[in-house]
Amino acid sequence: MKTIKIIMLAIAVCISISGMAQDNNKKDDKIAVVVLSSNIKCNNCKNKIEKNIPYEKGVKDLDVNIEKKTVTIKYRKDKNTADKLCEAVTKLGYKSIIIEEK
Repeated sequence: MKTIKIIMLAIAVCISISGMAQDNNKKDDKIAVVVLSSNIKCNNCKNKIEKNIPYEKGVKDLDVNIEKKTVTIKYRKDKNTADKLCEAVTKLGYKSIIIEEK
């Protein structure tokens, strides 16, 4: 009887672990990255983007590079699109175009 309970417990643990692995894969499928080319010139430009863009729906991470004049945004595809994020940067007063989507 104890052996059956141990086997059942082991099966339940294996099922729950495989379910967690599938959930992580689903989350990864929802994440996208867009790289925008922009006319940012200084730290004030960088700060303005860093203060506003994280409030856009689905934004998970943001990197503004003044030297390369790029804005890299990691976001959830089910919450936002690359075009809308490009528009959001443009609304802040900076020209922006999509140069890469991952």
